[in-house]
Amino acid sequence: MAKEKNIKNLEDLPGIGSATAQKLRDAGYDSIEKIAVASPHDLSELVGISVENAKKAIDAAKQATTVNYETASNFYERRKSLGRITTNSKNLDELLGGGVEVTAITEAYGKFASGKTQIGFQLSVDVQLKKEEGGLEGGVLFVDTEGTFRPERIEAIAKAKGLAPEKALNNIAVVRATNTEDQILVIERADKLIKEKNVKLVVIDSLTALFRSEFLGRSALGERQQKLNSHIHKLQELADDYELAVYVTNQVMDNPGILFGDPTTPIGGNIVAHAATTRLYLRKSKEDKRIVRLVDSPYLPEGEVVIRITPDGISD
Repeated sequence: MAKEKNIKNLEDLPGIGSATAQKLRDAGYDSIEKIAVASPHDLSELVGISVENAKKAIDAAKQATTVNYETASNFYERRKSLGRITTNSKNLDELLGGGVEVTAITEAYGKFASGKTQIGFQLSVDVQLKKEEGGLEGGVLFVDTEGTFRPERIEAIAKAKGLAPEKALNNIAVVRATNTEDQILVIERADKLIKEKNVKLVVIDSLTALFRSEFLGRSALGERQQKLNSHIHKLQELADDYELAVYVTNQVMDNPGILFGDPTTPIGGNIVAHAATTRLYLRKSKEDKRIVRLVDSPYLPEGEVVIRITPDGISD
């Protein structure tokens, strides 16, 4: 995106003074481009200006930006250079086209104890590995909404991968979110942490648990989906802006309308289904085995593999 000369900073926008501009930056709206695609009502509520003034600022930001196009071949070349994080399972990596990709949201859903959180732990360690070892040499933002984060697991997996446990733990920023406002705010204000800690992986375990418990009944469904949609789009924005991977877990329910076959259905409906780049369905098998099925991907074929959850982490 390129800006016109007369509007270079947020302060140059009509109705946006220095104090308002700082509020916008603190909320993650730190560029003309982000203002151009913002909602007038969101800006109005965020910084306390009228909806009409917010519209004027957004219109000016749109006029000050241009869209740069590129050929599909150039886009393909850029995608070839994007990093991936190994899951520590060769079979699962192969199913995912080489591992969990950056600039994308990977969702794993399944019943209790199906292994969703364990993959999150594994990725939190593996992202710290050198690139030639399947990592991105980066840090982690781990948003725990269900009280499932266990440093003991990180320690065990790090030892198995030859990493110093204390260093591995220090590279993970953990936030315990107890309500949806906490969860949303962490992601809205994640830009600073991502830059400071070189975060290359954002984990939310789980994405939908708090939304599910706070917004009860059909009357609250619209508001829930609206907030969830905005939350997921911010996650995708972070993934694109910083070339990082997003891994989210999702709860499930039994759909009574399905009379034949597996009634297990992920929470979040079409909002989550459309927003997730890659969807994985995990099922518990015998002993320490788990079945991982690739349900949806923009370019990978459906398939499934069997992994093991061991004291040292994920393996084939």
